[in-house]
Amino acid sequence: MRCGILTLSDKGAKREREDLSGEYLKKFLEERGWEVCFYQILPDEKDKIIALLKSWCDDFELDLILTTGGTGVHPRDVTPEATKDILDKEIPGIAEYIRYISFSKTPRAALSRGLSGLRKKTLIINLPGSPRALKEIMPSLIGIIEHGVSKIKGDPSECARD
Repeated sequence: MRCGILTLSDKGAKREREDLSGEYLKKFLEERGWEVCFYQILPDEKDKIIALLKSWCDDFELDLILTTGGTGVHPRDVTPEATKDILDKEIPGIAEYIRYISFSKTPRAALSRGLSGLRKKTLIINLPGSPRALKEIMPSLIGIIEHGVSKIKGDPSECARD
């Protein structure tokens, strides 16, 4: 599976903060044998986010893009808006599941605005910027991602189970 990891952080983009979230995601995916083709840190700037997401989807046809950060209610948090602007189909269940997992740890998960969806055949998932939250979310989300990417690629097997 070909993946991209995009960290959204003004301080991270200026190298004022280490990107523990992006580094965790990269290691997590690589340990599963997935190819991380791109790993980048951008400031919370909607136009830059849109341009990069479009490029990774349209020019490089990645299977999966994980964004981390910029999903809260701070005025600079624009990851969901940028993502929504480029999606062909929204997949609300993934974002709902992420919030469900997070609610078991903190009621502040109610402030998360992350989205998930498709642009062409690329699955895009907005994740929280907290490394701790990612460590709580990714182990149970990975099976959903694998199944989703398989279906997006055209896997004809039945989804229903007896």
